[in-house]
Amino acid sequence: MADKAEKMKLRQDYRNLWHSDLMGTVTADTPYCCLSCVCGPCVSYLLRRRALYNDMSRYTCCAGYMPCSGRCGESKCPELCLATEVFLCFGNSVASTRFLLQDEFNIQTTKCDNCIIGFMFCLSQVACIFSIVACLVGSEELSEASQILSCCADMVYCTVCACMQTQHKLEMDKRDGVFGSQPMGVPPPQQMSRFDQPAPPVGFPPAQGYPPASYPPPQGYPPASYPPAQGYPPASYPPPGYPQH
Repeated sequence: MADKAEKMKLRQDYRNLWHSDLMGTVTADTPYCCLSCVCGPCVSYLLRRRALYNDMSRYTCCAGYMPCSGRCGESKCPELCLATEVFLCFGNSVASTRFLLQDEFNIQTTKCDNCIIGFMFCLSQVACIFSIVACLVGSEELSEASQILSCCADMVYCTVCACMQTQHKLEMDKRDGVFGSQPMGVPPPQQMSRFDQPAPPVGFPPAQGYPPASYPPPQGYPPASYPPAQGYPPASYPPPGYPQH
């Protein structure tokens, strides 16, 4: 648990941003956002597989972020384990893919995205509390109100998860060169990190080494004509008219 808490703190220092924030995913890829809303588990399966570069030997339940990770026999049948994860633990599957991408690409979550995700969780908790209170009190009015609140919470949950999955898809499009950039190679399993920093130009440092072999100049440093032959300071210093003390 201490390692996971430390990892959460490290994510706050990530300096890269998502290709699109949650508010912009609907307009960035409307068809995929609708597909994510209608069939979230299927999209989650495809996105996790793509996040692993279609190499299921890398698969671990919930991407290694949950206590059950590595204890579900993933190595024997990773496809079945992933299908079970996305259908039975849909929320965890979306969050795990998100953490996987964040740790690989050093992506931070903006304050606006955090507010949206936090609102989704808070609304779900409030709806759960209202449902419990309605069951204990037995009031029809309160029961109807709790059902309306639960319906709203479910709609927000499905919408936010669809936007999150579209955000993940856009980031992997960027990784794979869909937007015209150079596609990234598959990193080894133990190296899942990237900084959006330009690479040093070709030929740097210079082939002849630094400093160059001709430094200092052949005539020596400082040059033989320094200081000037007339001496320093010149004989006419200070200039005429300068007050004498």
